[in-house]
Parts: sequence; structure tokens; C-alpha cells
Amino acid sequence: MTESSSLERIIPEQLRANEATGADTLKLHLARYEFAQSKLVPGTALDMACGVGYGTAILASSSGISHATGVDISTDAVAYAIQHYQSTGTNFICSPALAFNPDSRFDNVVSLETIEHIEDPALLFKHLVALLKPRGRLIASVPITPSVDANPHHKTNFSAKSFRQLGRSNGLEYLDSLCQVQPFNPLAMLTRREHRTKDLRANIRDFYWHNPSHLVLRMTSILKDGFTNKYLTVVWEKPS
Repeated sequence: MTESSSLERIIPEQLRANEATGADTLKLHLARYEFAQSKLVPGTALDMACGVGYGTAILASSSGISHATGVDISTDAVAYAIQHYQSTGTNFICSPALAFNPDSRFDNVVSLETIEHIEDPALLFKHLVALLKPRGRLIASVPITPSVDANPHHKTNFSAKSFRQLGRSNGLEYLDSLCQVQPFNPLAMLTRREHRTKDLRANIRDFYWHNPSHLVLRMTSILKDGFTNKYLTVVWEKPS
């Protein structure tokens, strides 16, 4: 098993309790899953980009959920999930998100901190909607403060408005949302003192030089929200 906890992969038992990018980030992820769990409709659930599977297990523990399927592109993550979280109420599949096309649709589709990683987020969102049964619920989250500059795995910056617009563009009904705020220590980020910050963009000054609009976004965000990252989880319902 080569998978390890990193900026983009959380393995709970590997996190360091005194680091904001560790235990505090896990708390945010767990809170998102618990929020999603409280909004599920009875039936089946898909956890797209499930990582190592702890969130899929949370969804599967809901009283109205008959089965939860976790899907992730990482073979290591799926192997870990099968070893630690597979049960009669869960299963795990290794597949790219856009290639996953099962025979049956789901009553619930959950995809947390996924859409910002895709070059064409609108295409992925449309695919998630297509995996959903009529009257089913899509629950998804993204960062709504800039992240592309610091995180080389992120392809799109979202605002609360632009993220909600994805739902409207696909004919979904907005039901509820959860906004989370995570303070960060800029010095710890710049000096990479914390274990998970080793995956931050290697030469951010060069990135800003070639992409000045991202520097403007970052400075605007700091002036507005200080040194915080903000995340939005939205619950939508698909019409019948």
C-alpha cells in the first residue's frame, strides 16, 4: 500500500493533530460528510472521488441508505478503502469520474472537493447530474476562495455564485448549503512547515509572474476574508 496522506489525499490515522492542514482539515471533511448525510433521501448513494473511503462509510451508515458506492481514480486509495471500509453496505470501484457509467442511477450523488480538479468542471457536473435519479439529490462542495495559485492540482477557482450557477444551468433545485471557514498561517504555508504543505505549488512567485490575474484574486481574497480558506457545500434536487 503506497498511498499516504497528502495535500489531496486524507488518511485519518496519518494526520498530525497540531497541524492546520492535518487534523483541522479532516474535521472540515467530516463535517461536510455529516452535513451530506443529513440531507440524503432514502435509497442508494454514490460517493464520487471517495478517496480512502471513510466518507463513503459515513454515508452508508445513514438509516435510509440501502447501499453506498465509492468511486476513485486512485488504485491505492480504492485498495485502502476496500481493506478498511468495505462492508455489506458499501463497495468501492476504481474509475475516472467521467468514465464511470453504471447500469443503475443513484438516489444520491455526493462529490466533495472534486469539481475544482477538472479542466472542464461543467462537463463533470453534468455527468454527476446524469448519474442521479429523478427527485434524487446532488451534494457537492468546492473551495470558494482562490486555490489554483497555491494548489497545482486545482484547475478552477469558484465563487459561491459561480458554483450555484452550475446547479441552475443543469435545471437543479437549490435546497440548502453549508459554508465553512478555515484560517491558515501564511508563514507556515510559505515555509512548508507542515507535512501536507509539501505538495503546494513549488514556485508560486513564478506562477504569479506568468499569471498576474491569480495574484489579483489572492490579494482581493486576503483583503476581503483575511488568511482563510472558505468552502461551500450545496444540496440540489433533480426534478422529476
